[in-house]
Amino acid sequence: QLVAYEVKRMRAEEGNKQKILRHIKELAEKLYKNENPYPAVTMHKVQKPTEGCHLRIHQKPFPRLDEGTVQWIIDQATAKLQTAPPAVKAEKKCMVPSGPPIAAFMERNGSALANSARRLEVVRNCISYVFENKMLEAKKLFPAVLRAMKGRAARHCLTQELNLHVQQNRAMLDHQQFDFIVRMMNCCLQDCTAMDEHGIAAALLPLVTAFCRKLSPGITQFAYSCVQEHV
Repeated sequence: QLVAYEVKRMRAEEGNKQKILRHIKELAEKLYKNENPYPAVTMHKVQKPTEGCHLRIHQKPFPRLDEGTVQWIIDQATAKLQTAPPAVKAEKKCMVPSGPPIAAFMERNGSALANSARRLEVVRNCISYVFENKMLEAKKLFPAVLRAMKGRAARHCLTQELNLHVQQNRAMLDHQQFDFIVRMMNCCLQDCTAMDEHGIAAALLPLVTAFCRKLSPGITQFAYSCVQEHV
């Protein structure tokens, strides 16, 4: 329904934070009501008798119940239940038009594909800067790379790019390069799902045993020692 009916409204709200927030609040309420259609049933609390109340002298005897009255109350309740509507609302099915094309939602300066391509370009550029020792440039792009790692395509791109550098015998890194590469790998694994286990995570396995740095003569640290805690 949002896709079909709300595009004009969303466009009209662009740049007005208060309107956008009001719209989000309305949506949140709709979603909440959808998940919780029935209000919570209030339970009647019956108070417990106080301690030692049975020892009181002036205790009134429990009144004798009239069988006819009790039966009448039960019959009334049964009749009400029989005429009451079913507890679960019948699901109303309705046709929702497809609405405008998805492109209508995209930013004016480009589609989702362009956005995705831009992210991959950022990942590639950052890795190139790291290996070219342009650390200041890499540092500028680094936050954007970490954000891009939320997307599967960017994670896949990272493994491909790192693999190219391994093939070029550029696996021995200095301390700063090592730190950048390890942080990227950690972020990539952090955002991996179970679906990525045999894809992204498996592709990273040979890479973490290839990238390394010299700590001192004869002592080499490999990247896997910094990323092996991930599930």
